[in-house]
Amino acid sequence: MSPQGLDLFSLLPAVYRIRDMQLAQSLPLLTDLEQASLAQLKLLTAPGMPPLAADQQALLDALNAKASRGPLQSLLLVMQEQISIVANDLDQLYDDQFIETCAEWVIPYIGDLIGYQAVNGINATIDNPRSEVANTIAFRRRKGTVLVMEELARDATGWGAHAVEFFRVLGDTQYMNHIRRGNHYAPDLRKWKPGLYIDTGFDRTAHKVDVRRVGAAISSAPREQGRYNIQNIAIFLWSLGAWSITDCPATPSASGNGCYRFSSLGMDMALFHRAIPPGFEPDDTNINDPVKPFNVADRLRRGAFCDDIQLGVGAHYYGETGSLVVWLDGTPLDPYQIRVCDLAGPEGAWANTPVPATYAAAIDPELGRLALPVAGGTHQPAVSVSYEYGFNADLGGGEYPRATGADGFLVTDPAWVVPFPDPRFADLQKAVDFAIGELAENGLVAIEIAGSRIVSAGPLIIDLPAGTTLEMRAADQARPTLLLDGEISITGDASSTFVLNGVLIAAATAMAPATPAPIALVHAPELKADGSYSRLGQLNLTHCTLVPGWSVTPQGEPVFPDQVTLVAEPAGLQMTAARSILGPVRCSRMSAFTATDSILDAADPTGVAYMAPDSSTTGPSGGALTMVGCTVIGKIHAALFSLISDSILWSWLAPADDPKLWPASVISDRRQAGCVRFSYLPTGAITPRRFQCVEKAPENPQPLFFALRYGRPGYCKLLASTSDRIRRGADDSGEMGAFHYLLNPEREADLRVRMQEYLPVGMEFGLIYQN
Repeated sequence: MSPQGLDLFSLLPAVYRIRDMQLAQSLPLLTDLEQASLAQLKLLTAPGMPPLAADQQALLDALNAKASRGPLQSLLLVMQEQISIVANDLDQLYDDQFIETCAEWVIPYIGDLIGYQAVNGINATIDNPRSEVANTIAFRRRKGTVLVMEELARDATGWGAHAVEFFRVLGDTQYMNHIRRGNHYAPDLRKWKPGLYIDTGFDRTAHKVDVRRVGAAISSAPREQGRYNIQNIAIFLWSLGAWSITDCPATPSASGNGCYRFSSLGMDMALFHRAIPPGFEPDDTNINDPVKPFNVADRLRRGAFCDDIQLGVGAHYYGETGSLVVWLDGTPLDPYQIRVCDLAGPEGAWANTPVPATYAAAIDPELGRLALPVAGGTHQPAVSVSYEYGFNADLGGGEYPRATGADGFLVTDPAWVVPFPDPRFADLQKAVDFAIGELAENGLVAIEIAGSRIVSAGPLIIDLPAGTTLEMRAADQARPTLLLDGEISITGDASSTFVLNGVLIAAATAMAPATPAPIALVHAPELKADGSYSRLGQLNLTHCTLVPGWSVTPQGEPVFPDQVTLVAEPAGLQMTAARSILGPVRCSRMSAFTATDSILDAADPTGVAYMAPDSSTTGPSGGALTMVGCTVIGKIHAALFSLISDSILWSWLAPADDPKLWPASVISDRRQAGCVRFSYLPTGAITPRRFQCVEKAPENPQPLFFALRYGRPGYCKLLASTSDRIRRGADDSGEMGAFHYLLNPEREADLRVRMQEYLPVGMEFGLIYQN
């Protein structure tokens, strides 16, 4: 009998057991309270009574057992309990020899035995020590192979990764015992693929030897990093991701003629394709094969897309389960109905249009354009599209989970969620009026906009009762676009709160700056419509985009670059922005603005990103400003910097700036209070006390951005060649700016630690960012 099933009392002679039971019947073994509980529970078990609850039945069984247990049996139960503890410890001692079953405290010891090196564990796939040590044991069996290095790079960073042994693409005399049959000294010019992927991680053309080191530090000497040499191994990284937009109406071109753009703002944009994890391809690709172009998130090239749709239902990129699909009147187009071509050209003169009758649509994935055949007098179908766009993070709204977490939904009871669109409401203003009426009863109501649709809205007037909260949000994993014909005006009584969550807001074609209105996309005026003062308490924006410049041209330039997107005038108003993209902000001196992990973009470093409203009578300085992990493009003038941390303030003075109004491009009126820490500042910034900051100067580095224009895939993303004083200059050795929370340098550090122990002897590796 195993120790767990051992019953010492049953092994005793019967005479001792009978005597012990007699003692149990003659002795009062239960306390007065336990006897009362036992009597009450027995009454509840009388015939006709409902069955006892689980906890009541367990208590009844325990009291009956205690009442019938003699002193000898109780003594043996104590001994039996200790024997079971010893037996369990022996069983666990055996389990502790295996990483899958060992106790938590044993994991570091097993890791130490196999030489496991701990890392930051930023990516979710390596934040579990047990699985990390287990993977290390498995990886050791394939140590030194390219596939292991690829898998390590994906796990450590969470990005797309591809490992390349550069000796395989050297144009040299080959060793006869190891012939590389596919490595020709000159590429076959009749094939398009070699030219499409040249100088990328999938380049297979032969190259001359490069004697520079592949392992040169990216940030210190980007031009010194070599590539093609015998001992060099490159880890190509795709750090940008693909974010989806599902079933959104295509935007007609101003020229008409059946021309559309995928972007809901009507601008040209490069389409991306999502990454298909290795082993999940629709074809018979082996999981042990090296990474292919469709295994990483990247731009969707014309040649690759044209080749892909020839596979029909087996296409990697096109289809309802793929990265791109086009619907006409609700019916998805067949891949064979699509022509992939270059649709470049000015408005009204796109190349390669009209589409021949043999095709239902022409698509240019590199410009995000779509053309349909135009036939006079016939029905023009409703065009909707699903596609992927490139970006760096869950920021500014998108089809990613937002319902839970610190910035999750405020209203969780469906009874107090007003859906939109809905047959009850002709427009969004009607839904707002209905929700405000519901606030009188509940005090907390949400308006939820479903899908990644385009919603046209006139001027929205929102006046909240005292102590109430109205949340206007996109449904979880949706990103609607609000095209406004007039500003959103928000007022309220004391302690009222308005929340925007997950929406993209831009100006429609009919909306233009005017006096006195509109002055912004979102406006919290000082006075209500009846002339009384607004006492709105809080205005919160989470995962929102207020398009810098109100809207964009087809080329992606801001339409009104000098116009502000958010204005707050009431005294005492507290504004917050989290994971959002905003244009210029105006905040009264008696209010306050807090931004975390956000972008403030004045469309030009000489523009004004933050100050008081133009109508302010207290001077140009805006209210107290707090920014943590933000990127600001433009000048700042605030009464107080409560805290500026881990941020990049990218601005400088224009020649026309008044030196009395703008003695510097960043100004805090109060220098005795507040703090600026671990941030990048422009030359001569007037700030309170600083700690570990970098100021723009000839001897100091400066941030290097992929792009500073909204809508570009690398918008406000730091280049890997940025100096470590900025890229690793935050308080946790991460990068400064809006993408600080991604901890990209820590991911790179994890990868470097992992690669050192799996690199073949005599080889050297380097990291090469592809996007």
